[in-house]
Amino acid sequence: MAEDKPLRWQIGTLQTPPVGRAARVRVGVLLRRLQRGETLGLPHSRPMPSIGPRVHELRVNDGERGVAWRILYRTDEDAIIVVHWFEKKTAQTPGQVLALCRARLREYDDGE
Repeated sequence: MAEDKPLRWQIGTLQTPPVGRAARVRVGVLLRRLQRGETLGLPHSRPMPSIGPRVHELRVNDGERGVAWRILYRTDEDAIIVVHWFEKKTAQTPGQVLALCRARLREYDDGE
């Protein structure tokens, strides 16, 4: 059996958002599935080619707080790179979120 891929959280990714318990558990379950090599599709995850190749958006609804959370991540051969976690308030992902994610991935790739 292959070893689980590590999660690599980019600096500034997580500043302890106010996530309800059930949503936090759901995020953990979905991230664990990714670590084990599973490919997730809708309704849990969708590709984000506007950010880059292998970049996806985890979609978690927080019923306790009435918030839709999005976690942007990239699947690499050796790790799952968590790029950004934010509250989704509009149908379209804000341009500044897209730009931030691209910059964080460039920074990650340049540091390798």
